Amino acid sequence: MSTFAPEVLLSDFDQVVDVLVAGSGGGITGAYTAAREGLSVALVEATDKFGGTTAYSGGGGMWFPCNPVLKRAGSDDTIEDALAYFHAVVGDRTPRQLQDTYVRGGAALIEYLEADPLFEFTVLPWPDYFGAVPGARTDGLRHIVPKPLPPKHLGQYEKSVRGPLDSERLGTPQPELLTGGRALIGRFIAALREMPNVTLHLNSPLVELITHDGAVVGAVVERGVERTTIGARRGVLLAAGGFEHNPHMRRRHGVPGRAEDTMGAPGNTGAAHQAAVAVGASVDLMDQAWWSPGLTHPGGRSAFALWFTGGIFVNQDGARFVNESAPYDRLGREMIRQIDSGALRLPCWMVYDDREGEVPPVKATNVSMVETARYRAEGLWQTADTLEGLARLIGVPAPNLIRTVQRFNDMVAAGEDRDFGRGNEAYDRAFSNGELPLVPIDKPPFHAAAFGLSDLGTKGGLRTDDRARVLDASDNPIAGLYAAGNTMAAVSGTAYPGGGNPIGASMLFSHLAALDMVAGRRPA
Repeated sequence: MSTFAPEVLLSDFDQVVDVLVAGSGGGITGAYTAAREGLSVALVEATDKFGGTTAYSGGGGMWFPCNPVLKRAGSDDTIEDALAYFHAVVGDRTPRQLQDTYVRGGAALIEYLEADPLFEFTVLPWPDYFGAVPGARTDGLRHIVPKPLPPKHLGQYEKSVRGPLDSERLGTPQPELLTGGRALIGRFIAALREMPNVTLHLNSPLVELITHDGAVVGAVVERGVERTTIGARRGVLLAAGGFEHNPHMRRRHGVPGRAEDTMGAPGNTGAAHQAAVAVGASVDLMDQAWWSPGLTHPGGRSAFALWFTGGIFVNQDGARFVNESAPYDRLGREMIRQIDSGALRLPCWMVYDDREGEVPPVKATNVSMVETARYRAEGLWQTADTLEGLARLIGVPAPNLIRTVQRFNDMVAAGEDRDFGRGNEAYDRAFSNGELPLVPIDKPPFHAAAFGLSDLGTKGGLRTDDRARVLDASDNPIAGLYAAGNTMAAVSGTAYPGGGNPIGASMLFSHLAALDMVAGRRPA
């Protein structure tokens, strides 16, 4: 069995393992797989908590068609339908073989994990995001989530999982159970802490890769003011998130939006991207992110929001411009398109009436709303007895806003959104019990809430093959270097096919990277 790092070189490192994993979000799957298969593993996390952006996910969902959990629930889905759907949505923006590997591979990964009693999953129906595309699953049966987990299973790491966002941003108490993405990360940590061949390191960002004869043989890791070197006999897996918190990289690559408005974990600064590029890695999709509209909170940060039970979005002309119930990434992309064309300036405004009171009809804000008075004081929420008065407060032409609301109300009465098709796809109705998500705006006083553009992280990164091996500019694998998660150029290209796609892909390609290292193969 071959190894990448010659023994004569390994003596120069401070620590030597078979596999080095940078990042503890979905990439933790690779650490688990390598360790379970008998390899020694060092996992380094740049921040003081494990989990990355994955831990912020409210559901921790995975888009894995035809997996055992779904089959036990009675799903009649087929891989052929899932492939047809994914191909249609993603197109040729990413290699077909890479797409096929993702769609086909999730079921085997879940079977692998379920062989360990620490891993338990359940179905959370979540419709595919392009419901009109052939092969779409509108009943949501391609989506599973981890079951909640008591923190005590993590032992000494009980308080070391990132999130929830309310705890980090608002100081709320930690919940009694790990749920969603935190439960997923918690299950991996619970497993890894029992393995004697694993070391876990917080506050240890990877800052440089070390090569020998063209192969990656280790890395430099910072621990406080000290630098340490870790040798990797089989390889290094970079799964350290995106670069959403790096304003310079965002500007250089043309990523819309602000670093202040991202939902990505704080350690996602692109250090792993830069280390890989320095040794010859090629990149793709660097102007892309997982976008969403963002409710603007006191202090000016806009946070990912969904589950709108009313309201319409209007631009600076007082005109509606989008299907407000569309999947969040599609909504965000339309906002960007309108901004680029000059048709939209931020903030835009959600206009709604008083049927639910002054608080916006947004049921999933990801960061909880604070006291109403604070939004009022910063001009983020406005209220008036008439639409004309509301228009003045939010700076849009009153006649336009009045016409927009009247036209919308007429379409509500007719039961059809003739302008933007709100309610035409299954996802549009996911938060309205399957009913048409059209609610009139006719009960004064009238309200408006400011929205910006948010994201769940960047999705541009290192180009890989279907074994997660990082490729150079000539499409040759760089020996010993692997990537997954948002450090890898997304398999979904410029699209977001379904909920659980980012976490699912991160987990799968981390798993495949580990299996390749277990096999000990040199890149062809």
